[in-house]
Amino acid sequence: MEIQQLVSNILSDSCDLEMELDLLKFKLKELQDVIEEFNDGVYVTDKYGNTILVNKYWEKITGIKREEVLKKNMLSLEKDGYVSKSATLIVLKYKKSVTIEQKLKTGKKVLVSSNPIFDREGNVTMVVTSVRDVIELYELEEQLEKKEEMLKSQYSSNTDNLKNQLLKFSDIIVEDENTINVLQMAKKVAKVDATVLLLGETGSGKEEIAKYIHKNSKRCNNNFIKINCGAIPEHLMESEFFGYEKGAFTGANREGKIGLFEMCNNGNLFLDEVGELPLDMQVKLLRVLQEREITRVGGTRTIKIDVRVIAATNRDLKKMVDKKLFREDLYYRLNVIPITVLPLRKRKKDIKPLAMHFLNKFNKKYNFNKSLTCAAIDYLYKYDWPGNVRELRNIIERTVIMSKGDKILRDDLTVRMLGDYNLVENNKDKHFTLKEAVENLEEVLIETTFKKYGNVRAAAKELGIDASTLVRKRKKYRSKSDCKNSDT
Repeated sequence: MEIQQLVSNILSDSCDLEMELDLLKFKLKELQDVIEEFNDGVYVTDKYGNTILVNKYWEKITGIKREEVLKKNMLSLEKDGYVSKSATLIVLKYKKSVTIEQKLKTGKKVLVSSNPIFDREGNVTMVVTSVRDVIELYELEEQLEKKEEMLKSQYSSNTDNLKNQLLKFSDIIVEDENTINVLQMAKKVAKVDATVLLLGETGSGKEEIAKYIHKNSKRCNNNFIKINCGAIPEHLMESEFFGYEKGAFTGANREGKIGLFEMCNNGNLFLDEVGELPLDMQVKLLRVLQEREITRVGGTRTIKIDVRVIAATNRDLKKMVDKKLFREDLYYRLNVIPITVLPLRKRKKDIKPLAMHFLNKFNKKYNFNKSLTCAAIDYLYKYDWPGNVRELRNIIERTVIMSKGDKILRDDLTVRMLGDYNLVENNKDKHFTLKEAVENLEEVLIETTFKKYGNVRAAAKELGIDASTLVRKRKKYRSKSDCKNSDT
């Protein structure tokens, strides 16, 4: 009985094993069918490097029939020249993936990537290799490069067309995509009469954007008037804005005076530095924006006006509102369409065209023929430009005046008004007292201004000092410079 049971168990186990083998063969057949249809060539070896599977795309890519390699070891295939170097053997040796270029017996070059398959104990059980035609890859790469170049060319062409459309009848110098985006927005809002608030650092070009909006608006044939809110004395602000009637106050014009708002009727009014308005003036401005009418100082009758307001500030008006320094209702009245004009350091592609524009301008002005070297232009790109476009303009003008030759070198770029990147970089290991730093800046300003005007009186007037003071200081600094030169 026991023997019979044992025989029955053996037969049962044998049947199970046969079923498992059949299932394994079926799965292997399925796997082979899948691998056969891969778009890459596939080459599989066992843990000894014997070839056990090759798909049809491997045959197509290599030009070698699978019958020539199946069941053969990679050592003998390498020795017989089927492959110049076997990636499979490298994987079996180092137990890690590898990618190499192979030269085949047929003369073709292929790129192969071989990857190890591990069992649970970490032993390599087989190596699977994918094969790509190198020439095909190069051709694909060339196609991608051509497509990329074509897209770049199309993008460049579209950008140029867009830029030409945006800059028609405008003097703005633009190259950077960020600035082009700002101009697109400005041109769009120019067509409507909504109030615009231009935000950005000092010298970034807010006034130029305001002029651009005016030129592209339906009010372009009427006045564009700029009011610098920070430059008008507080006690004169209301009369400057809204005008006054005759005899309104002591010293007033006998005939009275028309205000800037009234003068700008049907035009665009640019309120620069609007954050500098005193609170009482903010109330009056709000009323004008809401009611569209003004009352002259000393007058009683209201005058209807049709003015489109473009305001600008380098201050954070929202923070000023929180601190009760700016009226919240006026802030929302002005902040209908905010446009941020980026600082020059965030639109670096504009630096070179702007520099060349200013260079041409000052070459004509001073009758020079100077040019910027590559090193000088590269230096302009590296600088952070805290003073933005205005600072770039000033530096180019001073450099044109002060540089010796026709070629402007990196070291010719002169110090700026409030400290100097060049000075700091070249003297970063030196120590200056405050007095020495002030004297260095004063010396440059005196020489720059004197060279610009060519005479003592005009230069002294520009600097706001007496002519005798200018002569004395200039003599002092020139003698100090002579001493330095003699010491060296």
